[in-house]
Amino acid sequence: MRTERLVIGVVATLGIVALITWLGLPAALRAAGLHPQYDIPPFDLSGRRALIVATNQATLGESGKPTGVFASELTIPYFAFQDAGMQVDIASPKGGIVPVEPSSMRWPLATRADRRFKGDVAAMRKLDISLRVSELDASDYDIVFLAGGWGAAYDLGQSLDLGEFVTQANAQGTVIGGVCHGPLGLLQAKDIDGNPLVQGRALTAVSDAQVEQLGIEFTPLHPETELRKAGALYESETAFRDMFATRVVVDGNLVTGQNQNSGAETAHRMMDLVNGKQPN
Repeated sequence: MRTERLVIGVVATLGIVALITWLGLPAALRAAGLHPQYDIPPFDLSGRRALIVATNQATLGESGKPTGVFASELTIPYFAFQDAGMQVDIASPKGGIVPVEPSSMRWPLATRADRRFKGDVAAMRKLDISLRVSELDASDYDIVFLAGGWGAAYDLGQSLDLGEFVTQANAQGTVIGGVCHGPLGLLQAKDIDGNPLVQGRALTAVSDAQVEQLGIEFTPLHPETELRKAGALYESETAFRDMFATRVVVDGNLVTGQNQNSGAETAHRMMDLVNGKQPN
């Protein structure tokens, strides 16, 4: 009898520990800086349209390891724009399937927006039938948001079609932004004088330090390195690990966020500009 009680006690204790871990680890990660709480004020942008551009790349090179867009870098701005009354489309360089980094949709990394998106049939369908960037008219959109994720290192910065679309959007004064690897999608774009769009512009994206700390130096393009090469005035914050840092930079119609922690504020600042509010 005593042995049975001991076994029951051990099992119960392990269960409690497991429950605390299950509930506590996401909270601990948030406290450290991952996906910090950020409250977007209410907007009424009914009748306006936003486009989120994401990767088609489903694997990390030849490794075969699955990757794609980092979920929160798409889902958080998606619902920020939709909840403001905007129509939100999802596009990619090739059109069709937008893969999602599997770990980003699971415990302990998944956010409330990720879970909401996963339960939204219409939203999930947009990932299967994303629009092809080359078939879109930039004048249809008030916001163009470039989502990140490791997959973006393989196609956003290399896509001439995306570069031409962003060039046209910029010429029309569209608010353009992105987070993490997403700003690689600015590399092929030009300003109205034919110069690189990012030349002399203050912006941010995922840092070389975060790329190194996460062990993904083998990806073909690293945002900080490539944007600096193109003449951007790169800025970032740092932390004991840069995945826990965040920064948002506004320069004219460009709004960029450092990483997966920056999506909500980046979306907020973009909607400010659409709403006519100038940055401080």
